[in-house]
Amino acid sequence: MSFVDKSLKCSDCGADFTFTSSEQDFFAEKGYTNDPKRCQLCRATRKAQTNNSSGYSQPRRQMFPATCSECNKATELPFEPRDGRPVYCRECYSRVKPSPARY
Repeated sequence: MSFVDKSLKCSDCGADFTFTSSEQDFFAEKGYTNDPKRCQLCRATRKAQTNNSSGYSQPRRQMFPATCSECNKATELPFEPRDGRPVYCRECYSRVKPSPARY
């Protein structure tokens, strides 16, 4: 199927932008049936605001301060450390993590 460049209006900023034939071909390959509503700048801005490639914003995960049990470096963890249990920074964890079980 041959596509022709289309002129569209951005729903966010109101600027005219071109939906090129190559973009239309890409949309068709992906199975998208609707034309884009936003210009490239507004799409990039929206994507940066959501900070997630899937388009859905996720709240920032709560992080807890801790000290690495191996190198004593300050680090943050996505869980609250318990007393008596070792915690590791990213570098030390990659060295001490258990290897996967093989069956």
